[in-house]
Amino acid sequence: MGVKTMTRKPGLINEIDRHIAQRLQLRRVMLGMSQSDLAKKCGISFQQIQKYETAGNRIPAARLFDLSQALETPVDFFFMGLPGNFPPETKSTRSMRVSEQKEDDPLTKTESLRLINLYWELPSDSQRDMVMKMLKSLNGK
Repeated sequence: MGVKTMTRKPGLINEIDRHIAQRLQLRRVMLGMSQSDLAKKCGISFQQIQKYETAGNRIPAARLFDLSQALETPVDFFFMGLPGNFPPETKSTRSMRVSEQKEDDPLTKTESLRLINLYWELPSDSQRDMVMKMLKSLNGK
């Protein structure tokens, strides 16, 4: 079974470009970094970061390497979850493929990532426990 290759027509965003863009934004937000901060670290404009994160512009290999260094993550982070030449997936370890991702998935939203970061920045387990109890109470659970 061969790997399906995707060609890019001018003006169209393909699944791989979109996936890499989402992973870029995910990692940046996970670190609590602004687009401007990332742009400064890479020596480019924040508008360019915006274009990368919307898959409006493809990310060249050298730039992807720069981004991985600035975001303190290996380059393969951007490709995790894509179909291709990766170890065989098992039911328990399978990552969601791009085509299976849902637009309404709360884990892909910036707001969710901010909430997670704020939660883990709390200084103690007891404070995190209080937040969990409050959320459960608000949800009637």
